[in-house]
This record gives sequence, structure tokens and C-alpha cells, in this order.
Amino acid sequence: MSDVDVEQDLIDLVTGYSLDPLGYVLFAFRWGQGELAKFSGPDQWQRETLALIGDALMDGKLSVEEAVQVAIASGHGIGKSALVAWIILWAISTYEDTKGVVTANTENQLKTKTWAELAKWHRLCINSHWFELTATALFSKDPKHEKTWRIDQVVWSERNTEAFAGLHNQGKRILLIMDEASAIPDKIWEVSEGAMTDSDTEIIWCAFGNPTRNIGRFRECFGKYKHRWHTRQIDSRSVAITNKAQIQRWLEDYGEDHNFFRVRVRGVFPSASSNALVGPEEVDAAMAREYKPGMFDYAAVILGVDVARSGDDQSVIARRQGQVVFPLRALRIPDVVLVASQVSQEATEHQADACFVDATGGYGVGVIDCMRATNHDAVEVYFNGKATDPRYFNKRSEMYFELAKWIKAGGALPYDPELKEELCASEYGYQGDKFRLVDKDDIKELIGRSPDKADAVALTFAFPAIKRNPLAGAARARKEYDPYARAAK
Repeated sequence: MSDVDVEQDLIDLVTGYSLDPLGYVLFAFRWGQGELAKFSGPDQWQRETLALIGDALMDGKLSVEEAVQVAIASGHGIGKSALVAWIILWAISTYEDTKGVVTANTENQLKTKTWAELAKWHRLCINSHWFELTATALFSKDPKHEKTWRIDQVVWSERNTEAFAGLHNQGKRILLIMDEASAIPDKIWEVSEGAMTDSDTEIIWCAFGNPTRNIGRFRECFGKYKHRWHTRQIDSRSVAITNKAQIQRWLEDYGEDHNFFRVRVRGVFPSASSNALVGPEEVDAAMAREYKPGMFDYAAVILGVDVARSGDDQSVIARRQGQVVFPLRALRIPDVVLVASQVSQEATEHQADACFVDATGGYGVGVIDCMRATNHDAVEVYFNGKATDPRYFNKRSEMYFELAKWIKAGGALPYDPELKEELCASEYGYQGDKFRLVDKDDIKELIGRSPDKADAVALTFAFPAIKRNPLAGAARARKEYDPYARAAK
């Protein structure tokens, strides 16, 4: 048989596994020989995941609405990077002109772990001579297909999402791999999802990672968006190759339910951050609570207004009465006069007894001035100003702690996934002997946007307020504050 015939037979065999990634992996590597002498094949969890992808493809899922989406949360040392490499090699080997992107939480993870593991398995692969592997790409050696048959390594950037937005391959196959996906910002997920709209296209989207965060899109694959994803949580103790002695030491040191053990071994999301103001279960409970209409009519109606500070932010109006926060109003209006008009309208419609507006940085001052010019009372609140309670580092910390206490005492929040994410991202530390909430910019970096909704709700706790006597005129908040105070440095 000539070399040409041998190569053609190899092509026929490999492409025969187009819908069978497990079959390809068992065929393409010399299991039990050479470097793989100690291995008879993939671990059971890896086999099951590969089979899951194959079964989903055989079901004929050919549009973004029914893309094959797999999310794996796992403990350490289970062979995740090897599985990522196998999926990449199967995808590009069995379908001509496959295009894909591989990204990870950090550039270091992508280059030294994900791509390094791909290099190892590419070297061992029976059809490795078909593709060129560089530091940033795996692509066809055929010059006619070099640009169209490739999978690229892409370091994500919220300022440069073109690589994800341009992930199209009409009528062919698309592969998107997110490694250590828990720390990849929501914006990258959203751009990726919006880009993969090609019809009659095989779309495979796999997200892998340790479940380190209780917020973000990776967490939502196992919650809000679970109906779209094939999800699995892999306990390191169930995998043959893991270091069982080390795992036992961790178990003895931390215990089964400690967050370290939950995340690093059990592949389970943390119950809550040790320094989180509120956990996801507490927020879920608050969003599920219902009170009878009119139950808190005796309580003051309080508005909290967070004013947008940049083009990406939004102004938000929160309304609270007693134990209930009503659905929030988000405004993308780059004009303080118009924002003030909307706030004044809300105050009139609901007969607000107090209106607290964030004046930090001067953005809300214009809103306050416009409201006062139309005879609507508004109180400026400086997030970095002095707290009323000396236990807190600043006013923002105090308001959030009051909000957290309110939630735990039975407060009812509107169902709002963005609000939940912002509240769960609000952690605290200590500045000397005072409680200090993490800075707004830190939360924005973590979740990819400003916590405008949570800030607006927190503002309803700025100062105590009493129910207005309709005969007494304009609303007044019972408070101790200096309306002309400037933010603490």
C-alpha cells in the first residue's frame, strides 16, 4: 500500500469520528505504550464528558439556541487540561475548516498550562502532521486552509472583544473553550454568546474551572442558565489520578464543608465568601419573599438614587417602604436635568418621604440642584463621607451593613439577577478598627460593571426617615448630616 493510500485511510478513519470525540481520543493516541504506558485511556469522568458531547451532536444541535454547551466545575488535579487538549484536537481533526478560540482566566494559565498541555498531546497525536502548532495557534499545514482551518489562543480583554465577537463560521464547526472560566468577566461571555449566531453550524462551547466564585456567568451555568448547559461537578476524590494523600490532609485540616475543601476538592461552589456581607442563599431568600400589599403603609417611602458617573454606568432609582424594596428603575440618560425629572416624578407618584442621592464626585449634585429648583426635597449623600456610626470607615460601608442586616431580618428584594450579583460581590475588610466595604472600582473590576443597583438600594438606608404628615408640607428626613460636607480624603 502506498503512502498516499495509507494517508487516505487515516483521513477516512479520523473523519469518521466527527460526531464521536471519545472514539477519536481512544483511536488517536497509543494508550498503554511509550509515554502513555501507564494509561489505558481517559479517566471515567473524561470518557463521560467526551461521550456527552458526541451524544449532543448526534441529536442534531445545529444552531446557537441549541449549541452544545458543556460546563464542568471541578476540584484540583483531575486531568482537566488534558481533556481540553483532546477536545481541541478532536474538533479540528474531524471537521474540515473548523474555527475556534481558546481562552483562560489569565495569560499565564493559557500559555503555561492550557497551551502547554495541548503541545504535549499534539505531539502524541496520530495525525499531528496535519497541523502546525505555534505559541498562539493550531492551524492546517495546507496553505489553502491556513486561515480558515484553525484554533487560536486568545487572551481576553474587556477593551478588545473583537476576537470573540468575530467567532463565526457559517455552515462549518465552531469551538469555544474557556479554561478556569470562573474568573472570566461576564462581558466576554456575553460577546461570545452574541457572536455565535450562525445557523446550520456545529457549535461546541465548553467552560471548565474550579468553582471559586459565587457570582458571574460560570456560576450561572449551574443556576439561572442551567437549562442551556450540560453541567457536571467533579469531586477530585472520584478521579484515579489525583493525590489521595494530599486530599486526606486537606480533609483533616479543613473539614468537608469548609469552602477551601468545597472548591478545591469537591468541585462545589463556596457557600459564601468568608468576608461577604450577604451570601447568595440569603439574597435568593430575600428575592423570594412576598408581603401583602399595604402591609407597610405605616412606614416611610424612601428613594435611593445612584447617579451614573460614566458612559457605561446607569442611574438607578430604588424605592423602599418598610421591609420591601420595589422593582428598580434603571436610566441610561446622560443628562442630569432629565434624571432629576424622572426622580421627581417618582417622588411625586409614590409620595416619597425622603430622597437620598449619591453626590460623590459631584455627579449627583446637579440632580439635587434641579430637584430643589422644582421644590422637591433631596438629601446629598457622600459615599466617602463620615459614617454616623463610628464602627464604619465611611458612609458607604455603613449603608451596606445596614442593608445586609435588613436582608437577614426579613427584607424583600425584587427579583433582579444583576442586583444579586452586585450584592454578593460586596465584601468587606477592616481599616484599623473600622469595617470597610470594598471600593466600588474593585467591584466593577470583579463583575465587569459598576454596582449601581446595589448602591441605589443601599442609599435607602442613608439616614432614618419618618412617615410624612400630609398636612405638614414637604417630606423631611429625620437625620443628622451636613448637606455641604465634602467627601473624606
